[in-house]
Amino acid sequence: MKRSATAVWNGSLKTGNGNLTATGGVLHATPYSFNSRFASGVGTNPEELIAAAHAGCFAMALSGILGEAGFTPERLEATAEMSLDNVPPAGWTVTASHLKLTAKIPGIDAAKFAELAAKAKAGCPISRLLNATVTLHATLA
Repeated sequence: MKRSATAVWNGSLKTGNGNLTATGGVLHATPYSFNSRFASGVGTNPEELIAAAHAGCFAMALSGILGEAGFTPERLEATAEMSLDNVPPAGWTVTASHLKLTAKIPGIDAAKFAELAAKAKAGCPISRLLNATVTLHATLA
């Protein structure tokens, strides 16, 4: 299975702008810019999208792990907060993703909950992606 998204950027870093489109239809020419990434401008940014992916992936992974252990969650609310820091000499780097979870799971005790949440954090594909190999094929048009 493969999923894809396309970014189109026009212009310089600080005055240019771009849009993001994903094949699933949720993102369709969704705007992003220097201001939406590094200030409080309108639009999304890559780190926000990674945060959404991480929160969603983690919640689904935990739901599956809970089901395997015989628990059915009523509600899992996961938030991921990306830290984007200027780290010399590399420059801007995502240095962390902090997951916050509020859960309502009938019949589970605190120790089992902590164990299964940790398992989901470690096993979620986006958690593993954050340490992934990145490849590139580049051509000039």
